Amino acid sequence: MASQVAQEVHQLAAIPTMRRRMLGAQLRRIRERQQLTADEVATRMKWHPSKMSRIEAGRSGLRAHEVGGLLDLYEVRDPSTRDALEVLAKEGKRRVWWQPYNDVLTPRYLDYICLEADASAALSFETTLIPGLLQTPDYARAVIRALKPERETDEVNALVEVRLARQNAALNREEPLQLWVIVDESALHREVGGASAFNRQLKRLRDAAEQPNITLQILPFGAGAHAGMLGPFVIFEFPVQADLDVVYSEGLASSVYLERDADRIAYRRTFDLLRAAALDVGPSHDMIERRIGEQT
Repeated sequence: MASQVAQEVHQLAAIPTMRRRMLGAQLRRIRERQQLTADEVATRMKWHPSKMSRIEAGRSGLRAHEVGGLLDLYEVRDPSTRDALEVLAKEGKRRVWWQPYNDVLTPRYLDYICLEADASAALSFETTLIPGLLQTPDYARAVIRALKPERETDEVNALVEVRLARQNAALNREEPLQLWVIVDESALHREVGGASAFNRQLKRLRDAAEQPNITLQILPFGAGAHAGMLGPFVIFEFPVQADLDVVYSEGLASSVYLERDADRIAYRRTFDLLRAAALDVGPSHDMIERRIGEQT
């Protein structure tokens, strides 16, 4: 175990929130091997039970001395294991690109950004909108204004900046996010932001589909009833460990992160069914081109 932990720490050196999730996953495994419940550990550490769930899900960080206290409780004596896990704790708070925008980011949006920043791939299904990573500024602005009518103009502009920064960080990094998107045909007909802005959005979608790290399929009206009718979702895939993969589903008032094996399997099966029902890449590109022509 010692060499495995140390190797994974090295592989995750550049991704701070992934380090936090890695730390939580390793600590959970060690706790389970000791046959302790999270509530038992929280009681013995004098922590609120919710702190344990946040730590093990990677949503809350730990100081190195707190990691040491947990490892003492778990009777982990191996120096290399202790050092590797304490490194994860120390390195988990490095400055990230979204820090200047913290005043306009809600906790659930920040969670999403952290997952996206660390993911190696994302499988996304959208029902009514062009996905955020492929939106133009005008389209994004119109969407944000519609969903957040209470926001002041400065806040809306800041959120548009965040969306553009997300796109740059995910799609233009050294190892870009591998993005597979399935978009319902309805998104190609919903004229968001006015005719001119929407035409630019369709062209952006067409151009994005030509990037080597982006696969785009359109789910046509002709597909009829389909596996994704309950709503949009994203499956985030992470390097090193498949059991860190997360399914994200957003609602009006809350977001759901699904990490159980059964949930991941169910959503992957759904995505596979949607891939099969959607148009292939070439016909999808042709459909977007036709919609551009209809808009001009």
